[in-house]
Amino acid sequence: MPKLGMEPIRRAALVEAAIAEIGRAGSLDVTMSQIAREAGVSAALAHHYFGGKEQLFLAAMRHILSLYGAEVRRGLVGATTPQARLEAIVHASFEAGNFRPEVIGAWLNFYVQSLKSEAAARLLRVYQHRLRSNLVHALRPFLGTGAGPAAESVAAMIDGLYIRQALREAPPDPDAACSRVLDYLDLLIGDKA
Repeated sequence: MPKLGMEPIRRAALVEAAIAEIGRAGSLDVTMSQIAREAGVSAALAHHYFGGKEQLFLAAMRHILSLYGAEVRRGLVGATTPQARLEAIVHASFEAGNFRPEVIGAWLNFYVQSLKSEAAARLLRVYQHRLRSNLVHALRPFLGTGAGPAAESVAAMIDGLYIRQALREAPPDPDAACSRVLDYLDLLIGDKA
């Protein structure tokens, strides 16, 4: 069996350190040196692997999005009804590993960074397209042609709960956030469920 080299381990440590440092700072006002120190590697190695802070931040967001995507897929595997699909998507959005302070801080910075960076904007569009597509697919049996606008509203609510949480001092409450979106979905689909 081939040996796992140090590069993937160090890259993963740098990605996790970037998420932690950005979450702690609440902004991208952290240095590669701070991130490298948190990861236990040199700043030169961090630059070697990622080139710069923006590339490292994008790698961190790709990591967050891949974990989120895996959680959505895991939930959808067992979802046999449109209602169960909706619940799986919402639960994945607020799963405790996704809805924790440092990840929420990374998301807030990701929204801002997407206004300045085409690479970040492209990654955000991919996330938004997938979320909308999953929601439309689950909402269509209930709302028909109204599924698109409803999906936009639900996606905006999910993003809004992340933004609101980033601006609060209270610890994240994944269950309360999830319940809020599910209650809104109940209002949207009403007696069609």
